[in-house]
Amino acid sequence: MTEFAETSPLDALRLDPGAHRPRRLRRTQALRDLVRETTLAPDDLVYPFFVVPGEGMRKPVPSMPGIDQLSVDGLGREAAELSALGIKAVLLFGIPSSKDAMGLESFADDGVVQQAIGALKDSSPELVVATDVCLCEYTDHGHCGLLDADGYLLNDETLELLARIAVSHGEAGADIVAPSGMIDGMVGAIRTTLDGAGLERVAVLSYAVKYASAFYAPFRDAAEGAPAFGDRRTHQMDPANAREALREAALDVEQGADGLVVKPALGYLDVVRAVHERFPELPLAAYNVSGEYAMVKAAAANGWLDERAVALEILTGIRRAGADLVVTYHAKDAARWIQ
Repeated sequence: MTEFAETSPLDALRLDPGAHRPRRLRRTQALRDLVRETTLAPDDLVYPFFVVPGEGMRKPVPSMPGIDQLSVDGLGREAAELSALGIKAVLLFGIPSSKDAMGLESFADDGVVQQAIGALKDSSPELVVATDVCLCEYTDHGHCGLLDADGYLLNDETLELLARIAVSHGEAGADIVAPSGMIDGMVGAIRTTLDGAGLERVAVLSYAVKYASAFYAPFRDAAEGAPAFGDRRTHQMDPANAREALREAALDVEQGADGLVVKPALGYLDVVRAVHERFPELPLAAYNVSGEYAMVKAAAANGWLDERAVALEILTGIRRAGADLVVTYHAKDAARWIQ
């Protein structure tokens, strides 16, 4: 006859003083806060602005509820609100008054971003102003650089224009320029040109790892920069590739990048972690992009999820993966929620 033990596995657990150790530290909110491994604070967040010409302009972006295109005269009030919330950095995107094949307004002294930089620095000198350096919003074809007769993006010819944009932003007072086109050699060209123009203090935050993602669709409404034809797969990365991300980031580090960006964020947390571990000495930003934001907004509007809880969980997850900074359209809401 089979003999059964007089004690059960539960008895062993009761006798082991360490068996319930994890749960003991989850018992109250104060305990959970005390042992939290990853923090999220307002100064971890970067808020994007879409700036348009004119005065008194505040045009909602339908696919991104809560986000507006703003004219320069409204930026001072926005900067004051961000300061009150503890957000210390913005990223500027410009929508020009006119477009052409070369995107000439991108480096004009009186361009919309150049004006916006001045307005923000006049109203909030302590605010860190970063600027997008790309041509897609400024060209009539919507691509990130100059094109040949076949519509193929010309790499080296584009570098000169990107460098001119960066210098114009630096001269206007930008703290950081952020080249986003994934053009080979862009960091080296921009760094060399900035230094030659006496703008050694302007930092270069490179979109070193930017994927050809379907999550950008709402952004293209906001920035009015959708390609008139074709797509950007010849220069942005294949979403299937991760090892390539480390090669791209290494090239930008060698060329003098002061920080790196991975874009998008939510579907690429493995890449965020890999880049963080490979280049721990550099600040790493992850861009929580428009499609990621819009999905949360749409689901919340339908009552399918709790926007506050989900947005904070997403942002915390991006930080946990290794991002030092998160560029996010949820920045203002998140700053209010976590204070």
